[in-house]
Amino acid sequence: MEFSIKTGILFMSILCTGLTAGLCFTWSNAITPGIGRLDDLSFLQSFQGMNRAIINPSFLIVFFSPVVLLFLNVYFFKEAHRATFWSFLVAAILFFVGIGLITIFKNVPLNEMLDKASLETMSTIELKELREAFEKPWNRWHIQRTITSFTAFTLLLIGIIYTK
Repeated sequence: MEFSIKTGILFMSILCTGLTAGLCFTWSNAITPGIGRLDDLSFLQSFQGMNRAIINPSFLIVFFSPVVLLFLNVYFFKEAHRATFWSFLVAAILFFVGIGLITIFKNVPLNEMLDKASLETMSTIELKELREAFEKPWNRWHIQRTITSFTAFTLLLIGIIYTK
């Protein structure tokens, strides 16, 4: 396969989807279980700090660019082997729903709820209630992001097997 815009977009979508899947996997398997062992205030402070730190240009580009790039692959590979086309189409849909929509409509509102909290002024009961309202729903939605990003990445790898 010679280098072209088509191969450049494919390369960037595989790279960014893989990085996103790796981030989600690491977050699910190390970060949230690790901070889950902390007391309520420490947990909420840690999550608040990580949420604030992660919103930066490099993260946003890597995390959200596959929402567009994967659909460009579908367009560019519409005449490719059926397995390639369908792998790329399913990957694009999964990533759009599992990362794009779940992040925007589920995890971000929870992050914003946490970000608005003035943790140092809250009582022990308020901290416990906030953690209960945040932790389980956030983790439940995040595991969906982990599964869908990993599956999208795997489908991209399957799809390239059939490209010429």
